[in-house]
Amino acid sequence: MKLNGPNERLKRAYTRYLRDARRKSESSIDAALAAIDRFEAFTKRRPFLGFHIEQASEFKDHLAEQLRARTKKPLSLATQLHILAALRAFFIWLADQPRYRRRIRHSDSDYFSLSLKQTATARASNEVAGPTLEQVRHVVRCMPAGSDVEKRNRALIALAILTGARDDALASLLLKHIDVADRMVRQDPREVRTKASKVIDTWFFPVGEDFVEIVEEWVTFLKIERQWGLGDPLFPKTKVVSSADRRFQAAGLARACWSNATPIRAIFRNAFAAAGLPYFNPHSLRNTLARIGLQRCPMGEQFQAWSQNFGHEKMLTTFTSYGKLDRLQQRDILKSLWQSGADTRSDLEALLRTLLLRGMPVG
Repeated sequence: MKLNGPNERLKRAYTRYLRDARRKSESSIDAALAAIDRFEAFTKRRPFLGFHIEQASEFKDHLAEQLRARTKKPLSLATQLHILAALRAFFIWLADQPRYRRRIRHSDSDYFSLSLKQTATARASNEVAGPTLEQVRHVVRCMPAGSDVEKRNRALIALAILTGARDDALASLLLKHIDVADRMVRQDPREVRTKASKVIDTWFFPVGEDFVEIVEEWVTFLKIERQWGLGDPLFPKTKVVSSADRRFQAAGLARACWSNATPIRAIFRNAFAAAGLPYFNPHSLRNTLARIGLQRCPMGEQFQAWSQNFGHEKMLTTFTSYGKLDRLQQRDILKSLWQSGADTRSDLEALLRTLLLRGMPVG
C-alpha cells in the first residue's frame, strides 16, 4: 500500500517527541509506531488531517476481530488495550500540532478506549505465573552442555535465576559487566538495555551454589579457552552459516550480542519443553525470586536489599508487582493461622511489615 507523505512526516516528528521529550525506549517507540501503522492500514493510509471519530469506533471493532499470527486466536483484551492506548497518546499529541488543532480535539482521542468492563478485564492480574526454584533447577540439570551454544544456553538460564535480570538486559551484557568473584552484575545503561536506562547493581540471589558454578564455568570458558576480552558479549549470539546443501545451520558463537531478546525466549521455551515442563518466559523468574524473598526476608532491611537487587527503588514496587500469592499459598497461610491460635511476636512483626509496605497506617 502506497505510503502517505504527510503522515510519514508526522510520524517522524512523533518519534522524535517520544525519544527526546518523553525519553521512551526504542522498544516502546516501535510498539507505538506499530499501533499507528495498524490504524493507517485500516484506513487505507488516509491523511490524519481527515480523521473523524467514526474511524476510531470502526477500528475498535476491526481490532476485536483480528487473530494472532502464531496462534490464530483473537487478540486478547490486554493487547487491544495497549494498541488503543498508543493511538490515544498519538492523537493527543496530534491535536497540538499546527494545522491539526482546528480539526482534531483532545477529546477525540477518548474514542480509542475500550469499555470500562473490558478495560477492567484487560487489567485484571492473572494467577501468579512463574516456576518454582526446583523447576528451574530441574530445567538446568536437563540441559546438555557439550557444544559452545549448549554451554551458553545453560549459563544464560542460570544467571537469569541468580539475578532476575530482564531478558533484554541479558541479551546485551558484556563480560566486563559481571564480577564472578564478588558475585554481582552491573547493568550499565550506556551499554546494557536496562529498563528506564537505570544503573542496576545486582548481587547474586541466594538460590544455590550449583547455579553459581555454571556461571563461573561459562565466564572462565570465554576468558581462558576462547580468549575473549571484557568488551566481548557475555551471551553471544549464535553464528549461522550456509551448509553444503544450502541450509542454514548453527556454527558456534558469533562475537556479537543479540539485537533483541527473542532468541532468549526461544532458549527458555525449548529448555522447559525438553525438561517436560510448561513454558515460563524469562520475566517470570522475577516472580519466582520475589516469592523466595517474601519467605526469606523477615526484616524490612533485608527485603529492601532484595528489592533493590531487582532495580526497584522502593519495596512497595516489588511487593505489588511480584509479591502476590497464588491461591494455594493463600489457602495454606489462612489455614495455618486457624491452627496457630494466638498471635506470636513474629506474626505481629510480619503484619506490621506488610502494612508498612502497603503504605498503610499502623496506629
